[in-house]
Amino acid sequence: MFSPIDEIKNRLDIVDVIGSYLKLQKTGANYRVLCPFHSEKKPSLFVSPSRQIWKCFGCGAGGGIFDFVMKIEGIEFGDALRILARKAGVELKKPDPEFTKWQTEKTRLYEICELATQFFEKQLGSKTRKAVKNYLLDRGLRESSIKKWRLGYAPDTWQGLSEFLTCRGYKKEEIEKAGLGISSPPASASSSGERRAGEISSFYDRFRGRIIFPIFDLNSQVSGFGGRIFKEKNKEEIAKYINTPNTLLYDKSRILYGLDKAKVEIRKRDFCILVEGYMDVILVSQGGYENVVAVSGTALTSPQLKMLKRYSQNLYTAFDMDVAGGSATKRGIDLARAQGFNIKVITMPEDKDPADIVSKNPLWFDKLVGEAKSILEFYFETAFSKFDPKKVEGKVEISKALLPSIKRIPNKIAQSHWIGELAKRLMVREEDLEVELKKINLEEYGEKESDFRFALSETEKSFEKSEIKKNRKDLLEERITSLILKYPQYLKLISEDYLSYFSPDSREILEYLKQHPGFNFNSLADFKEGEVPAFSPELTRFLSNLCFAVEVDYNPLQEKFDSEDLPNPEDEVRVCIREIKNFEIKNELNQISEKIKVAEENKEIKKAEDLIKKFNDLSQKLIDR
Repeated sequence: MFSPIDEIKNRLDIVDVIGSYLKLQKTGANYRVLCPFHSEKKPSLFVSPSRQIWKCFGCGAGGGIFDFVMKIEGIEFGDALRILARKAGVELKKPDPEFTKWQTEKTRLYEICELATQFFEKQLGSKTRKAVKNYLLDRGLRESSIKKWRLGYAPDTWQGLSEFLTCRGYKKEEIEKAGLGISSPPASASSSGERRAGEISSFYDRFRGRIIFPIFDLNSQVSGFGGRIFKEKNKEEIAKYINTPNTLLYDKSRILYGLDKAKVEIRKRDFCILVEGYMDVILVSQGGYENVVAVSGTALTSPQLKMLKRYSQNLYTAFDMDVAGGSATKRGIDLARAQGFNIKVITMPEDKDPADIVSKNPLWFDKLVGEAKSILEFYFETAFSKFDPKKVEGKVEISKALLPSIKRIPNKIAQSHWIGELAKRLMVREEDLEVELKKINLEEYGEKESDFRFALSETEKSFEKSEIKKNRKDLLEERITSLILKYPQYLKLISEDYLSYFSPDSREILEYLKQHPGFNFNSLADFKEGEVPAFSPELTRFLSNLCFAVEVDYNPLQEKFDSEDLPNPEDEVRVCIREIKNFEIKNELNQISEKIKVAEENKEIKKAEDLIKKFNDLSQKLIDR
């Protein structure tokens, strides 16, 4: 009997799965596309429908459908399993003892949120709610956007939603845990209509008389709601927006509105636009920038930034940037800088927000995005507009405003640049600014300098990790094994002596070919684990990737695709064999050289002489090209 994972693999085609994220282009028996996991101009990510694998020959990423979904969604295996199970129509059975009460409760809350969303959608679609629908259309929303974002309306009644949910078998306690009901009576009924005798009970709906914005988690499941007041009556007495309180599903410090729809586009464009409101997100997305998200009633937090970093380290802000030292906005931006984000500011016209601009003229917003300034440029511009740099008092205030931001720059070269820029514009000496810079204690801002040094080291580690490539010998072995798979007649060029210079994986494949001369791995289009029982799963995957590289004519030594057959593959096989042998001999010579030094230091004359003789004899085996 198939496991759920096998069943998913059998039901889903990798071309369809990856094609739902990226626009694939057919090339021969395979498909190719620009890799979303690194920057490139020519497509190097290939998808093999026959092998049901994908591989980027640029950055090295690859695997099956689970690997792709995990990487592009930025999620763990369990979440990828649930996403693909839904796509495949595979039911994941709940393990009896292990399936905890907590997990069951979460499932119930998701069901409640989904039913509530359907309830709100139906209310908005009714004929009696034309005024609400017209308001949204007048704001510039299209019908398609209203459906895509599943907007709705909470009726101006005390128990409309709760009665709907209790009739479907959900308890009031569960409705309250989902953040949709309140069990204590309100202080006043004026928040959403006139108070009537007997209308208020001890349990009532949280959202009443409001336009509803469902808030989705990364798996596009509704986990919370935002509600905008619709009626103008008593507007001064109530909040314009209210959100679901923290629940088992919803935590405003860990949610970014719209990220479920924006994450793929953020990765493709390699930047994220951050706005303040739900309408801003929907209208900016509708206007062509689907890489847009909003915070949900909170400043930027570490968990939110951690999620964003999965997709891009470039962040564009499009809201009112309060540059005051203690403002929540500035603290969030400083936190993003500390975590290695590159911040740019889309300067908004006074009294305008992104929703206003996009609804009037999307090209205007295009222009503003193109003119976005780096965060330091923005800080400089703001500080110099507030104070007079020609007066001593102005110079002091400007330096007080900018030096803390400059101190947060982890890279000393960039920091030096901005110190020089500030000195030039204030017409003061750089040395004097350096003295003032040293006086600044970031702990007074609730920060530690080590946080910024750590952020730099982690960013550098991440960069270095992405740049790590296989060594020359690994690439030589891949190339020669690929050539043998494509031209098996040249296997005779690799003698038993030469085989000893290969790593275990390559040697095992080549030895198998020698023992089974008629066997052609490259003909196994559906090569899978178990087809060659002697091979481990790891070696099977290695071989499958090699066969794929042969199919698409990828040359790892030159990091390019061969457009046609090699003019003389036999010569290349010979050259690779010689270089592999020389590589191993040089390694052994280095080891002997170290032993000679130790022997000479210990006055072991005879041992040193023997080692020198061995060194000279081995040197004779080096093969000239």
